[in-house]
Amino acid sequence: MMSAENALPGGSDRACDIAKAATAELDGEGRVIAWTRAAERLLGYPAGEILHHPAAELLAIPGDEVRVASVARWCRAGSGWGGSVAARHRDGREVQLALQVTPVLDGAGQERWSVLAMEEWRVPGGGVNQLMLEPFLAHAPVGMAVLDTDLRYVWVNDVLERLIPLEQRLGKQVNEILPKLEAEAFEERMLRVLRTGSPVMDYEFRSPTYADPHQERAYSASFFGLSDPQGRRIGLWYMVIDVTERWRAQERLALLNDASVRIGSTLDVTRTAQELADVAVPALADFVAVDLLDSVLRGAEPVPGPVDSTPTMRRCGQQSVHEGCPEAGLAVGEAVQRSPSSPIARCLLKGESLVEPVLDFATSAWVTEDPVRAAVIREFGFRSVMVAPVQARGITLGAATFFRSRRLGPFVADDVRLAEELVARAAVCVDNARRFTRERTAARVMQQNLLPHELTGGSALEVASWYFPADAPSGVGGDWFDVIPLSGARVALVVGDVVGHGINAAATMGRLRTAVRTLANLDLPPDELLARLDDLVIGLVKTHRTDPAADAADPSVASTFMGATCLYAVYDPVSRRCSVARAGHLPPLIVGPDGSVDCPELPAGPPLGLGALPFEAVELEPAEGSLIALYTNGLIETRDRDIEVGLSRLSEALAVPGETLKDIGAHVVKALLTGPPSDDAALLLARTHALDDRQVASWELTCDPAEVATARGLAGRQLAEWGMDDLLFTTELIVSELVTNAIRHASAPITLRLIRQDALICEVSDASSTSPRLRHARTTDEGGRGLFIVAQLTRRWGTRYTPTGKIIWTEQSMPSEAGADDEAD
Repeated sequence: MMSAENALPGGSDRACDIAKAATAELDGEGRVIAWTRAAERLLGYPAGEILHHPAAELLAIPGDEVRVASVARWCRAGSGWGGSVAARHRDGREVQLALQVTPVLDGAGQERWSVLAMEEWRVPGGGVNQLMLEPFLAHAPVGMAVLDTDLRYVWVNDVLERLIPLEQRLGKQVNEILPKLEAEAFEERMLRVLRTGSPVMDYEFRSPTYADPHQERAYSASFFGLSDPQGRRIGLWYMVIDVTERWRAQERLALLNDASVRIGSTLDVTRTAQELADVAVPALADFVAVDLLDSVLRGAEPVPGPVDSTPTMRRCGQQSVHEGCPEAGLAVGEAVQRSPSSPIARCLLKGESLVEPVLDFATSAWVTEDPVRAAVIREFGFRSVMVAPVQARGITLGAATFFRSRRLGPFVADDVRLAEELVARAAVCVDNARRFTRERTAARVMQQNLLPHELTGGSALEVASWYFPADAPSGVGGDWFDVIPLSGARVALVVGDVVGHGINAAATMGRLRTAVRTLANLDLPPDELLARLDDLVIGLVKTHRTDPAADAADPSVASTFMGATCLYAVYDPVSRRCSVARAGHLPPLIVGPDGSVDCPELPAGPPLGLGALPFEAVELEPAEGSLIALYTNGLIETRDRDIEVGLSRLSEALAVPGETLKDIGAHVVKALLTGPPSDDAALLLARTHALDDRQVASWELTCDPAEVATARGLAGRQLAEWGMDDLLFTTELIVSELVTNAIRHASAPITLRLIRQDALICEVSDASSTSPRLRHARTTDEGGRGLFIVAQLTRRWGTRYTPTGKIIWTEQSMPSEAGADDEAD
């Protein structure tokens, strides 16, 4: 091998014994023209066998002839050369020689070379010297090169020679040999070493190999200065180590770390598939397509194991090094058409990755089965492809396809393992998203079924509602609202919010809504109804906290279900009063007929489930035509907007006049919900209407039994005035029974009231708190059949208590409604 220009080591104390050295002369063509006896002793060749023969015949290592030619060119441009070569002895053994080559000119000006040689181990000076080290450095497993101060190559070892042949290096500068960017980086560091004398360590770079310009490898280079005994800078040398495996390992770790952060950022199936494609391009492939089963997108449960047919698949994610993914051919969301024998179908069937390191355009199924895909593969130069199944928890969810173009090497085993690791991580996230989709769908279906579908306030209230489920990973919430018709033409308005999200919150919401309806049918005042509801919620909280099975099924239940808030209001269109009580819920807003917005001061009350403080009801007197707005915090509160700001915006939106409640509500929603809500949002609007004297008739009665006939007469005349003669007989009978019971079993004052609404309501109030009950009279009993007769003649009846006593009430269907019922029967 060749080394930098030098003389045999020596000095006054280390002079080379020339008498013991072998000498020879070569002509300009490299033929031996002089051969000494020392040379004969050294290599065993007599002069007659070697003279006029090329000196290259003495080289022991095949290929050294090329190196000798490079050395010759170097010597012609310089003043000689010194180094170490392996020569072949006449008996066949190899002899390592230390050489000194010096140019000589004869009298005719012809070029000749004087060669001084001796075995390396005989070089004086003792120990290990430069010439003895050179053969070891030449065959070292790392690349080494020596350059002069002009950054010209003087010597390279075998490793670097395999990258770029020796004859292309020696005597040339760095910028003539290496690629432009790499040469600039090398020159900058080499000049720094020559300037400062300090080494530059571990400069890492990537470069294509000389043998395969399309195959990229990674290297680490370190640069060191060379000085003579006087400390003068005479050049430098550098060492290059192939760190491709280390670099690839680091790249894989970095990619997996990046994937763990970027994949699965949401519980959205399509978004997760797109994140897989985004991570893999360009780190692993030039184009990636992720196709998932259509059932996965719907949240359905796929069949366990491989897919043994051609399922319906959809493109859920794709990414390319080319802007816009021109090679995709499909948009995200479109159906993917695959034949049963396609590579993707075989991948799904086998449940394992399929790899084609080098695509064969003549035989590959990627090319032959689909002319359109074949044209794309040729156009974009795809040369390597693999497809991996998207599998998690024993089920197959889809497939991910990776393509490489000619600018990257083929997929190798490490790439396949890396791709499978990325797909496996994404698959778990996709399956989690699928499960979440299924649960959220189930929760929303449950929520929709539990919420009221049609609301009616009768003639007392005009109502409209809006509900927006949460668009958040936590799922649907437990907000609810309701409008409940009560006795006496009254209407109850309810709005509430269960703490927490998910199916549990939706189910709890349904239980509370049912409980409120049940308690409302008991005609309880708002404060008492909330107290009963509070007892129910306390029981639910205790059940969730002490039920291990519930915690195991949903560990979040015990920590998230801490109670609920609720507002309950009862509007009476006769008295035009509205009784309101709230349990930790936001107060209502009342918009007057003149457009003024009022937020009445109501006792907040504790949230349901605490059982700490009593609830208080407040009587309000909204003017006829007023607008009552009930809502949940999801409507006015967001991450960047507190409740006070939200209330102000809601008030401003409600003050904008609108022809209908739908118009007003749409304006409110547009003003407050600028995007999908992070929490459930509910809005209930109710416009009040009052019942005047044409719809209500009331009479005070005494406790005289004769008042029964008077009451029948008053009721008959009122029905005649209202044109309701069809109900005269039944109404007189009902009035007779109710007034008789009040006179016989209660105390004054006694009041008879008739209300004409969507039903004919008859009410008899007295000062007693004793409630009548329906009895089953025996055939021999003279009484006890009054309420039984009343129950048969009315569609419903009941009792409600007042601060001064009670009211017995009945409802009869209007004649048109009764006729419709008869026809239906």
